[in-house]
Amino acid sequence: MSTATNTGGPVRSLVPARMDRLPWTRFHWSIIVGLGISWVLDGLEIQIVASNGFSDEFNMTSGQIGALGTTYLLGQVVGAIVFGRLSDKLGRKKLFILTLVIYLVGSGLAGLSPAVWFLFAMRFVAGLGIGGEYAAINSAIDELIPAKYRGRVDIAINGTYWGGAALGAATNYFFLNRAIFDVNVGWRLAFFIGPVLGILIIFLRRNIPESPRWLMTHGYEKEAEATVDDIEARVTREGGHLEPVDDKLAMEVKSTDSIPFKTIMHVLFKVYPKRTLVGATMMITQSFLYNAIFFTYALVLTNFYGLSDSNAQLYFFPFAIGNLVGPLVLGPLFDTIGRRKMIFSTYFISGAVLAVSAALFSADLLTATTQTIFWCVAFFFASAGASSAYLTVSEIFPLEIRSQAISYFFAIAQIFGAIAPVVYGALVGEGTDRGPLTIGYFLGAGIMIVGAVVAAIFGVDAERKGLESITQPLSVVKP
Repeated sequence: MSTATNTGGPVRSLVPARMDRLPWTRFHWSIIVGLGISWVLDGLEIQIVASNGFSDEFNMTSGQIGALGTTYLLGQVVGAIVFGRLSDKLGRKKLFILTLVIYLVGSGLAGLSPAVWFLFAMRFVAGLGIGGEYAAINSAIDELIPAKYRGRVDIAINGTYWGGAALGAATNYFFLNRAIFDVNVGWRLAFFIGPVLGILIIFLRRNIPESPRWLMTHGYEKEAEATVDDIEARVTREGGHLEPVDDKLAMEVKSTDSIPFKTIMHVLFKVYPKRTLVGATMMITQSFLYNAIFFTYALVLTNFYGLSDSNAQLYFFPFAIGNLVGPLVLGPLFDTIGRRKMIFSTYFISGAVLAVSAALFSADLLTATTQTIFWCVAFFFASAGASSAYLTVSEIFPLEIRSQAISYFFAIAQIFGAIAPVVYGALVGEGTDRGPLTIGYFLGAGIMIVGAVVAAIFGVDAERKGLESITQPLSVVKP
């Protein structure tokens, strides 16, 4: 694609309607596998780094270890913002290939680090890639998946982060075993797991088409129609039945280029202020709760329940499984019962369960096992809710700024989420006083309940609706 094919004025297009009426076939599974690997890789990366296998070789202090995690998160924020804008300007496909390559380079070279400074640099690069993935991939998935499946697919894919985290924990259990690998070998090999998976997936991504919706709004109507023709032909070959498309569903669009930042701010705060409030609230609350619990669960198990560091790691697996199963089980309900009802339910129930566990924790009525059970139940619901936050910010803003909207909310969530581990780590302390952490747990529960209420009041009923009927593209010609 080198030149826009429609520069003479607006064109009528049935591209969105044709995409939304597609039946489910192997083509859509290829999108899930090819694009959904991003969240597995992120979960894998976080868990591998969290075990700090490299700290002994480089004699790293606790401060340096914490700073390494912050460096990765900063890379994600920068990557999301930079590549989110490029995804809206240059297209989804170019960016979901580029961001995966950047991640592969950053993670792979981290395993070859000759010194601490190099490790820091490569963690930032890997973060750039993963941050860019969040913006470009969420946009591509929502624009390629039919409306009636969009909710469950997006939520399930975001939930696979915890499958990657569980894989990372299992990887650490093997590669960080000093009886098998030397101190300077195991952690390096662990860093290559993600790149190996990524190399296998990058070939599949090459066969995933550009978003026809993006092509339609950027002056490439002929390419958009041809892409949908190819998708329909593939669906037919795979046994899918295509319903006819009502010509009344056509929309008239004009070509757009890069949207000025001033226009984006106008859309977010003047045109859709309530939606901006919902998106920010959902992203911030889930990020704060997750980072508060996830980064301190091992400290709680060791300081309050007397577990050893190694035994505490075993309790991560049921925690991860609860987070993985929740989106898979509850995801379809977001398409049937509806977005607002399910967002409210998942956020509220997770907050209520955490509040109950806080009261029991304060009364010293829990064991390490029962504490973990409460976490599993709370995050069974919270994981589906957190995944729906990414779905929400992706589908309630115009197509032309979709990736950028995701990147901005993601960056804000990461900033607030980065505060939580520091605060809750201080609340855990030496495990001698349950009061501060109890207050922290009640705070986290309250924050999730606030998110539930905001979504219930100001949320958008987006279930089973085409993206263009939820939010009209900026390129649509008004009658």
